[in-house]
This record gives sequence, structure tokens and C-alpha cells, in this order.
Amino acid sequence: QVQLVESGGGLVQPGETLRLSCAASGILFSSYAMGWYRQAPGKQRELVAAITSGGSTNYEDSVKGRFTISRDNAKNTVYLQMDSLKPEDTAVYYCNARIATIKLYNYWGQGTQVTVSS
Repeated sequence: QVQLVESGGGLVQPGETLRLSCAASGILFSSYAMGWYRQAPGKQRELVAAITSGGSTNYEDSVKGRFTISRDNAKNTVYLQMDSLKPEDTAVYYCNARIATIKLYNYWGQGTQVTVSS
């Protein structure tokens, strides 16, 4: 049974920092590309940051220079370091695990709320 469990969300003020974690189980974590998505009220879910199994990263333009994605394969965990948070970063953040072999395997966590407000 595959599980992705996010943690670390919360309420912060603009300019502050949060670190999200996503602990994976039931998959060969090191082989999966991992991503963080977010969905704000009334908006579509969007990719925020992703990291390949080899460690290459990419970011959505609005978070470049502020957010950092990383992974620890020994702990089966992916992180999202979020600095200089802005009110527009407010959303539910979801962890994603993906691998394409003969078929596409795509798993989601339950989400964690991030609210940036003064």
C-alpha cells in the first residue's frame, strides 16, 4: 500500500519560512520523481517544484529563488523549503510521486494547508 504523508504546513506571516515534508512508504522511493503541487481556492492544481530520481530540479516561476526542493532517499522523504513566503503562496500543498515504466504510476498525498497572512 502506497502512502505519502505530508507535514509542516501552518499559518505564517509574510516573509516567514516553512518547511514541508513528505514521507513515502510502499514504493521504491529512490526510483521515483517527486513533486510538490499546490491548489488555491477556485484555482487549478499547479506544479510548484519537482525533483527527479537523479536529483535534477525544476520550479514554477513565481517560487524560483524562494523555494527549494530536496530529497533524502535514506529517509524516503522529500522536502520543500519555503522562504520569503507571500500571501499568494496560500494553498493546500500536495506531495506527488511518479514513475513511468511500462505504465505510469502516479501517487498523491492528502495535502497540507499553508496559509500566509498578516
